[in-house]
Formats: sequence, C-alpha cells, structure tokens
Amino acid sequence: MSELQDFQKLVIANASEVRGLKVGEKAPDFKLPNALGKEVLLSEELKKGIVVIKFYRGEWCPICNLDLREIQMKLPEIKSLGASLLAISPQNPDSALTAKEKNELDFEVLSDANQEVIKAYNLQFDPGEDYHNRRDLSLLNGNGSITLPVPATFIINKDGIVEAAHVEANYTERMRASEVLEALHKLNK
Repeated sequence: MSELQDFQKLVIANASEVRGLKVGEKAPDFKLPNALGKEVLLSEELKKGIVVIKFYRGEWCPICNLDLREIQMKLPEIKSLGASLLAISPQNPDSALTAKEKNELDFEVLSDANQEVIKAYNLQFDPGEDYHNRRDLSLLNGNGSITLPVPATFIINKDGIVEAAHVEANYTERMRASEVLEALHKLNK
C-alpha cells in the first residue's frame, strides 16, 4: 500500500465516529458570512424553499473543488426544483471568495471560521497528528483551529427538517449531484 493510501486510511479512521445530523432531525439555524461578508441565515433561505447544504474542507482540497464544480453544473435543475444551495467550510470569507471564483460557483459559499455550525451539525473532527505533520490547518482555517468537517450534504425541507443526509468519513466519497436531484424530485412529488 502506498504512503498516500496509508495516510488516507488514518484520516478516515480519525473521522469514523462522526455521524452528522440524521434524516428526520431539525437542522440547527445559523447565520454565516458569504464570500463577500454578507450574512446569510438558514431560516431566511428556508422561507424560499428547500435548502441543500454542502460542508466541505476548504478551497485547498481538490476533491472538495471537484464536488462543488459537479453540483454547480446541476444548479439550474436544482433551482428548477425549488431548492437553493449553500456550501460551508471552516475557512474565512476571503477563502470562500477564492473557492467561489476558482470554481465559478453561482451559489452561496459561506464561512464558518469558528466552526460553530460544523459542530452543531455534528461534523467536526481532528484528522490526527500525522495529518498535522503534513498540512498546517491552523494556517488554512479561519480561526486557526486544527479540526475539519467531515464532508457532508444535507437536504433540508422548508420546515427545517433533514430529508436526506450524506455524511461519510471517507472524504473521497460525496453525495453525487445525481443523488441530490433524485432526493429533490422525491420531495417535489
């Protein structure tokens, strides 16, 4: 097994206890700054319709960028199904702006620099000493912390209830855009 595979296994093992919110649970409300520093409230977004939330590790993460680009390609269909999309990372608004521009995203990219929302959604974990020896998260995260969110996707109905959830310790596995659309189609029946 390669050194990279060993490293990935350690990170995944350190995230294995993270469960996130479950289907049927109430999604905690939040207010976070977007890439331009404007506050976005989940409760206000829910008044407009269903909200899809993607938690990602940061604009430095190539897998996160691929995931955000994939969902961006399906944004018109997501909107046509009455849903909006929010992406949240532990980075500061400047990094959110970088992610938004680098990936040409037309949805809100929010900064949870203090990881309060990440904690409220039960996604925070410490990737471990080996990880810290390879990447200094304190330089990447908005508040200088060394924790990350497990990448996750939640689909939240207008009442604030989680209708679909994908929380996976293996950060290479994400809820595909096709799965998001499938869940939205079911909610619209």
